[in-house]
Amino acid sequence: MSYRHALIVALLAGAAPVAVSAQQAPSQPQATEGAWRDKAAPAVDRARALVKAMTRDEKLAYVHGLFPPMTKERHADMLPSAGYVPGVPRLGIPTLRESDASLGVANQVEQRKGDTATALPSSLATAASFDPAIAYAGGAMIGAEARAKTFNVLLAGGVNLTRDAWNGRNFEYLGEDPLLAGIMAGEAIRGVESRHIVSTVKHYALNAQETGRNILDARIDEKALRESDLLAFKIAIDGGRPGSVMCAYNKVNGDYSCENRFLLTQVLRDEWRYPGFVMSDWGGVHSTEKAALAGLDQESGQELDKQIYFGKPLADAIASGRVPEARLDEMVTRILTGVIASGLYDDPTPATAQAIDYAAHADVAQHAAESGIVLLKNDRDVLPLAATARRIVLIGGHADVGVLSGGGSSQVRSVGGAPIEIPLTKGAAASFARITYHASSPLRAMQALAPGAQVSFVDGRDPVAAAAAAKAADIAIVFATQWQTEAQDAVSLSLPDNQDALIAAVAKANPRSVVVLETGGPVLMPWADQVAGIVQAWYPGQRGGEAIARVLFGKVDASGRLPISFPVSAAQLPRPKPVLPAGVTALTDASSNAGVVDTGDLAPFPVDYSEGSNVGYRWYAARGDRPLYPFGYGLSYTRFRFGTARFTGGAAPAVEVAVTNISKRQGVVVPQLYLTGTGQGPMRLAGFQRVSLAPGETKTLAIPVDPRILARWTAGRGWAVAPGRYRLTLATDAQSPVANGEVSVAAEAQSPG
Repeated sequence: MSYRHALIVALLAGAAPVAVSAQQAPSQPQATEGAWRDKAAPAVDRARALVKAMTRDEKLAYVHGLFPPMTKERHADMLPSAGYVPGVPRLGIPTLRESDASLGVANQVEQRKGDTATALPSSLATAASFDPAIAYAGGAMIGAEARAKTFNVLLAGGVNLTRDAWNGRNFEYLGEDPLLAGIMAGEAIRGVESRHIVSTVKHYALNAQETGRNILDARIDEKALRESDLLAFKIAIDGGRPGSVMCAYNKVNGDYSCENRFLLTQVLRDEWRYPGFVMSDWGGVHSTEKAALAGLDQESGQELDKQIYFGKPLADAIASGRVPEARLDEMVTRILTGVIASGLYDDPTPATAQAIDYAAHADVAQHAAESGIVLLKNDRDVLPLAATARRIVLIGGHADVGVLSGGGSSQVRSVGGAPIEIPLTKGAAASFARITYHASSPLRAMQALAPGAQVSFVDGRDPVAAAAAAKAADIAIVFATQWQTEAQDAVSLSLPDNQDALIAAVAKANPRSVVVLETGGPVLMPWADQVAGIVQAWYPGQRGGEAIARVLFGKVDASGRLPISFPVSAAQLPRPKPVLPAGVTALTDASSNAGVVDTGDLAPFPVDYSEGSNVGYRWYAARGDRPLYPFGYGLSYTRFRFGTARFTGGAAPAVEVAVTNISKRQGVVVPQLYLTGTGQGPMRLAGFQRVSLAPGETKTLAIPVDPRILARWTAGRGWAVAPGRYRLTLATDAQSPVANGEVSVAAEAQSPG
């Protein structure tokens, strides 16, 4: 078997990559006292030695964690944050202090008292960079701040695929493709753990909608699940080696994720050989014995569950033999394996808070935002803003004071404060979400970049006044917003608050009108043909105003590419509207603070993901349909020429192509390689590369096919690569081919997982 195809066996069937194989196939635990201190020993061996030295009470205390805002327990070193698990000082076992951290250290309680942290742009913005190095830098930055704030477990690493455009949490995830999402999540996790703290990957699995997430039963065919959402998790775990996996709120094919033996034991442990621990989402545990025997290792945020399932009930179950003592040892071993492998055990976080270089961290956030902003339309080269544009008016979106951010547990109170913060009074997210803007003013940033121009602002509440201001300007830029939050889904894909009418009025008044979108995902654009330019800025983080200004003025190239497809209408989607629980007839608008019904006390309801593995661009390809803007799409201020592409097959299929910058400015090109053609099903992203080229520069790029994308899963057989001819397409997005080629690939079958 070739090395390349041996990797497929390793990466898909569950055998570990060579670099960590010793850790996956541990030697027998050492009985010598203090053997856990041997830094040369595999993490799992050290963990087993520690478990042998622990009392039963110490073990039981380590498998369930407190939710500090609600717990009655008090500890001197407890931070009022997401979670706290007391350690065992006599053995050096660290207390676990946990914080939400998808986009920064989002310590909700302390932030309301004035604590701040660096806020990255939304994960969709990071994914839009198509640059794993940016994901890693963001993770390393968050890890550094967490350590300085004395946290040592970060609830980051979201990799759920975008199956529904209205999912309120899409902005926290990395798009619709398992290869892109998995690679980017893995790099972010690796960045976090480079600071010797534990990261998670979440929410395992199929947490694809927020409405009714605690009672939703996600139904999907096993093959489709393995080739889509589970593939994204596997790629992220392979790349990032997170210390923990967080199981989701929802059910998957009838069983809650946190007591789903198929997910937690058959796939994660037996097939993937994952060595770390499974923690629950906060309030995601529903049983003691079923959850423990299915593979849940730690109950998190125990006060949010109906009872503390892994406290006295687990002790009683062990005493009676309903849960074997060996299972408790295994649970603690896995927790400690994650703690040791991350470096936390040997390099504990400081006891007191340390200084943070917020200026350097803000640069990381700004670079991520600039790299992820996507130029969707640029008629007549309306952008970048030319020196001849002397009168520029910004309209709407509170662009005078800041940029919008998403709501929920990922919300970061950024350095600089929040000029606008509106608490929710109703709905499922009311207890923890708030409509917040980061203090990064696009108006002030643009004024700084164009000191000789007149850059003004109109709030946009009156379309007539906005149109008049637009008519008097050389360029009119409308900042359109759509607020999204955890726990609630968007009511509609249309922009709220009559913004479509505002944009139409401005476009009619000034043909040189540009729309900047600050949204949590795709929105409908009935005005797309009326405006000259469209810029997708996502939620751009605490330096978002500066990032937007630099892209609009061309200080950096417009270099982002869409990690999700933008539909023409909701009718194009697998589910044209959210699937609701029985008795719920409609959602109300979260952004208007009307709230969304809390579904916690309603009966479980099914959501059938009948599109299977055909998520996003694959859905459009299977139907022969065209979205408004496809996956991978994005314009540049620079022009590029592709040379003749050379496709190679055999053990390592790839494409090689020379790309030349034929413009007079630095620019970024993001070629993508797709597996296409009849016989292999709808197209699949198989590789990508982001490269910056100087004016006139040529680089020859080699883009390999990721071996995991060649394989298919079959019940009873596992993963296998079918022999024969494969069609590869080099493209600039999912619907814009540059060159096609056919290559031969030999069969290399995998044994069942």
